[in-house]
Amino acid sequence: MRFAPLLMAAAIAAPFAALSPAPAHAQIPPPGAPSSFAPLAQRLLPAVVNIQTTQAAGSPGRAQRPDAPDTPQAPPGSPFEEFFRDFLERNRPPGQQGRPNQPQQQQPQRRAQSLGSGFIIDPSGIVVTNNHVIDGADEINVVLQDNTTLRAELVGTDPRTDVAVLRVRPERPLPSVSFGDSDTALVGDWVLAIGNPFGLGGSVTAGIVSARGRDIRQGLYDDFIQTDAAINRGNSGGPLFNLAGEVIGINTAIYSPSGGSIGIGFSIPSNLARNIANQLREQGRVRRGWLGVNIQQVTDEIAESLGIRGGARGALVARAQEGGPAAAGGIQAGDVILRFNGTEVREMRNLPRIVADTNVGNSVPVVVWRDGAERTVTVTVAELPSEAQQAAATPAPAARPQTLELSGLGLRVGPITPEARERFSLRAESRGVVITEVSPGSTAAERELRPGDVIVEVQQERVNTPQEVQERLERLRRQNRATALLLIEGPQGQRWVPLRLTPARPPGAPG
Repeated sequence: MRFAPLLMAAAIAAPFAALSPAPAHAQIPPPGAPSSFAPLAQRLLPAVVNIQTTQAAGSPGRAQRPDAPDTPQAPPGSPFEEFFRDFLERNRPPGQQGRPNQPQQQQPQRRAQSLGSGFIIDPSGIVVTNNHVIDGADEINVVLQDNTTLRAELVGTDPRTDVAVLRVRPERPLPSVSFGDSDTALVGDWVLAIGNPFGLGGSVTAGIVSARGRDIRQGLYDDFIQTDAAINRGNSGGPLFNLAGEVIGINTAIYSPSGGSIGIGFSIPSNLARNIANQLREQGRVRRGWLGVNIQQVTDEIAESLGIRGGARGALVARAQEGGPAAAGGIQAGDVILRFNGTEVREMRNLPRIVADTNVGNSVPVVVWRDGAERTVTVTVAELPSEAQQAAATPAPAARPQTLELSGLGLRVGPITPEARERFSLRAESRGVVITEVSPGSTAAERELRPGDVIVEVQQERVNTPQEVQERLERLRRQNRATALLLIEGPQGQRWVPLRLTPARPPGAPG
């Protein structure tokens, strides 16, 4: 019996359930919950489609992506293993049935097939899905609820947000759904996910919004909705609905050690996806706002060093790229961007999305923290280039060749000389003071400073010699500052590093 284990589990559980009757309120849904999702599901199902893609076996693209949707499969020994084996056997190319172990060299060249989900947003045949569902595909087909298969053409993709738009040409208008306002979705709200998990099309699952604003390290624009509605492989590109039947997210990723749902799924918010989809429909590509800054998180130590009121907030500018919109508008390295175009920047990762959503060419106010006070500058947003241009810096000024120990920090520094450039493989345009030694266990070692890193600024003041670094640190000690904020240039670019200021040893003291 194919499903015997499941049936047996139900039979064993039944007698124990009878010993402890459920409370009278067990079948009553909680306040605000629907008694059934059936009416909503019946209305929405026709607008959700299955995406079938094929590509030549061995070709680059989605077939090499571990996060891409797979053909139906089940873990070895599971009750569904035989079911899926039969499913694959029935769909094997003619002449190969009954030969699952045929040697690879005897098989004719095959085409890899994958399955995903999507949804129709325009009755004329506009379909939204994930970019990774169709990435590298030679052929894309959209399967409607009534099993009608339509060849799809790619309108545009945006790998940065994993959104793609397709077009099919139906003989009659298709059922469609519309985007809702994802910002109104609250943690705890009911949601419905519909898709094509493991190739089983038209599957409906329900859950709640588990969290908002999740950063899962997939890109600069991460702002995912987390849900416990079951999402599995093949659900990618499918919609996440609110109880009004509006799309508030595109299901795109899960967290799972096994590959199956454990109740942690992630959806692209509709307010982000809507803008991307509209641009892809209208112009086939996405134009994003660009500020031209390298930024980092404001920690409590950095906030204290800069005297920011209200604690750690905003985005700290490590570098304003030369010729970029920020530099042209007066934003400087060391500024903390607190508000952009009227929107508060709560933390560093909020800024790229806020800027990207700003219309190219708009002049907007930017509130920065500089020299202990808020200042407002005006920046004209440019279009994000395909590759950000590296800023050119002026050559380092001449400096005396001796090194100097920075007492209490565990650092020895020296000037940038031709010998230092060769020894540490410094860039020709690097300027400042080079770190030559880092003491193990020191404050500097804790902050992962390494020989070859360059100190560009101390407390937002440029330094060109080891003596200038020491003088800035001593000034901060006299001001009873607990930390010093250093702008460090390393192989990965510039970053701000707060260092604890321990008292310096007096001259002649044992060390």
